[in-house]
Amino acid sequence: MKIAVLVKQVPGAESPLPIQPDQSWVDEGAVAYMMNESDNYALEEALKIREVNGEGEVVAVSLGPDRIQKVIREALAKGADRAIHIQMETAGAIDPLSTAGLFADALREENFDLIFTGLQSDDLGMGQTGIIIGEILGMSTASLAMATEVGDGKIKVKRELEAGWFQWVSLSLPASVSIQSGLNTPRYPSLKGIMGAKKKEIKVVTPSSPDPTQSLEKVYVPQSDKQTVMIEGSADQIVGKLVETFRNNIKVL
Repeated sequence: MKIAVLVKQVPGAESPLPIQPDQSWVDEGAVAYMMNESDNYALEEALKIREVNGEGEVVAVSLGPDRIQKVIREALAKGADRAIHIQMETAGAIDPLSTAGLFADALREENFDLIFTGLQSDDLGMGQTGIIIGEILGMSTASLAMATEVGDGKIKVKRELEAGWFQWVSLSLPASVSIQSGLNTPRYPSLKGIMGAKKKEIKVVTPSSPDPTQSLEKVYVPQSDKQTVMIEGSADQIVGKLVETFRNNIKVL
């Protein structure tokens, strides 16, 4: 069983996000980065499948500049066997279709049985990359996975639906599955794992012609102000003015 796990480096929840003076992007040098939350669960699920089967290979795959080596090493320290680093600058937004295409190009020749992705990233939250990768590579796809069972050339996935309902679906391999947070308990890197990660292979791949299909014109913090208006008159007049304000100014009616 050969499993790829896509891991993304995202700003920490408590990290400051200062904007560059030219408002082109966030000042990444002042940001504290960490592994995307749902990617932690995807990695843990892949490691558990390998352990249950008693054999297999888990490969961590990440896209970005040199700074993402930190989350790659974290994945290796937790138990991934090796890693693939798609090395490119990602300042500004990259369209999910382009991102999926870059991953697909790097993964196509590896012939993975499973590709696990976190359900969505904590920064942009598109939630599309894993599904698009599956479509590009001709794989079975599923999202919102809350549990998995692998066997007989198939993977059964428990999907989270609305209103507390769940659905079990069976997919033929190879398959691309987006993992929901909470389906397991991610492990911490051990000291042995941290030391061993330094010796594990990280294959660096440089895309020949990255082609993001969306761009940002400006990044800024929205400005807000507070204003108090006293409405006077009879009850009917006050109600009429409130309705007019809700309809024309606040746009809630």
